[in-house]
Amino acid sequence: MDATATATSFSTLIRTASHEQHVEAETSTFMSDLLGGRLGVDAYTRYTEQLWFVYRALEDGAEALRGDPVAGPFIQPELMRTAELERDLTHLRGADWREGLEPLPATAAYADRVAECARTWPAGYIAHHYTRYLGDLSGGQIIRDKAERTWGFERKGDGVRFYVFEGISNPASFKRGYRELLDAVNADDLEKQRIVDECRRAFALNTAVFRELGEAFPLGA
Repeated sequence: MDATATATSFSTLIRTASHEQHVEAETSTFMSDLLGGRLGVDAYTRYTEQLWFVYRALEDGAEALRGDPVAGPFIQPELMRTAELERDLTHLRGADWREGLEPLPATAAYADRVAECARTWPAGYIAHHYTRYLGDLSGGQIIRDKAERTWGFERKGDGVRFYVFEGISNPASFKRGYRELLDAVNADDLEKQRIVDECRRAFALNTAVFRELGEAFPLGA
């Protein structure tokens, strides 16, 4: 593929357009403290709880979109994370992990937006699908490695199963295929721009969750 084609492909456009927000989310104080081993397993547990609310919204809406001409090709069972999150939460919180579980306000806003896109705007749903799952397959592996080392979880075992994609044997190849789906998305240029804008919004919603987690787990002086 020549450089021009690469530069103008939709997968490249969506990646570069959201780069700044992506960096902001990755370098949030909470995530830096978590990955730096400066927070306890309770902070990791709270983060995992927030993920459950977001992925439930993402995956509850997936079945109805399976036949959709725009979002349908992206609905792939090997990506689904809810069951793994629930197994992790059972390990982290015990069998009654749902008891008293509440989303942070930013998490509720994030999950609501994901659910709204799933119901009313399949192209917008793709933006959330992309920002979550491709992130899990990439940076998520760094979180898994740190969690195993910091809190002693069994390698790829309970507590970090969210980051383990049993159905994807070659993540690099899968991500290439996913980007090809983005490049072939059934949307005109205006709609593609709206997807990019929603992608930026997804990162902003995610960053807001990190901000509230940071407020909940400030480092002591």
